[in-house]
Amino acid sequence: MNNLNELSKQIYEGNKLRGFDVSKENIGQTLMLVVSELAEALEADRKAKYANLEVFENCMAADDINEGDMDLYVKQSFQETIKDTFQDEIADSFIRLFDLCGGLQIDIEKHIKYKLEYNSKREFKHGKRY
Repeated sequence: MNNLNELSKQIYEGNKLRGFDVSKENIGQTLMLVVSELAEALEADRKAKYANLEVFENCMAADDINEGDMDLYVKQSFQETIKDTFQDEIADSFIRLFDLCGGLQIDIEKHIKYKLEYNSKREFKHGKRY
């Protein structure tokens, strides 16, 4: 993952292989799916469900797992330590957005760069209360 555009393309191509082609879907629907992931992040935060990367990474470092059992072990470890947590739902939101950027060939790196440059020229809180 060298840059955001490469990541976007990688996510889009991977999702397309699994039957999801955001370039052929309704953009509004896709954006609402991003919103739904953010709502799930809010619920995870309300329930204090947070990822435990230390435990997950320790599980991944285990060297006593048979090669044939590794896929199941990774899946179960992820489900027990990361799945449906605040961080997981935030990641899902980014994945959906990067998928959209990849599918619509949006140069997200340039857009972020130009937006940050523009924002740096704006007044405090962009002239608003919050």
